[in-house]
Amino acid sequence: MAQDSSWLDRFAGLSKLEPAVKAQLLQRSVIMAAPQGSVIFGPGKSPENMLFLLDGTVRVQQVSETGHDIVLYRIEAGESCVLTTACLLAYDDYAAEGIAETDVQAAAIPRDLFDDLVAQSKSFRNFVFAAFSKRITDLFLMIDQVAFQRIDVRLADKLLKLSGGVDRIATTHQNLAVELGTAREVVSRQLQEFQRRGWIAQARGSVTVQDRAGLAGLAQHHS
Repeated sequence: MAQDSSWLDRFAGLSKLEPAVKAQLLQRSVIMAAPQGSVIFGPGKSPENMLFLLDGTVRVQQVSETGHDIVLYRIEAGESCVLTTACLLAYDDYAAEGIAETDVQAAAIPRDLFDDLVAQSKSFRNFVFAAFSKRITDLFLMIDQVAFQRIDVRLADKLLKLSGGVDRIATTHQNLAVELGTAREVVSRQLQEFQRRGWIAQARGSVTVQDRAGLAGLAQHHS
């Protein structure tokens, strides 16, 4: 039994479900928690539950054919995990791993209830496939960026997004390489070039933005 009966209201699609369906979700759901750094799921394992993230962020990443890790997407609070949904629908194992970037809390509903609701509830089915559609669009955009966009442009854009309103970014060359789906050496060369231009300064475990306008000028080529 879910301890927080209001968790459905955090998901726009679920809050519109029929009362009988909402009652089933609340009755059968379990609120689970995992600390930062936990592996929520991984390759070769089959999902037993559909997950709805209530708090925190989960990073979903995969090892590419070239042997590099690549971040596929992040699940934020108020979102369901579409990779879990895909595996549930296909009765398949995970092909990627989900790692808690922060302490996380999620509502889990068992596979048999997921199957029943997909079959019987049009509104639940619409919720599932609306989330699917959005994530697939995001993944196609990422594929386009990895395949066709210059790494210097993507790195400049990533640094600006990671920095937000703060100049110092706590990250490593390896972490940036995973974010961009490329080799650490490629990122290191590009960061050295950015530093030569005076756009950034590097220290162990961090990158500091020194010329935001310079990075932004390059990042504007990112579409």
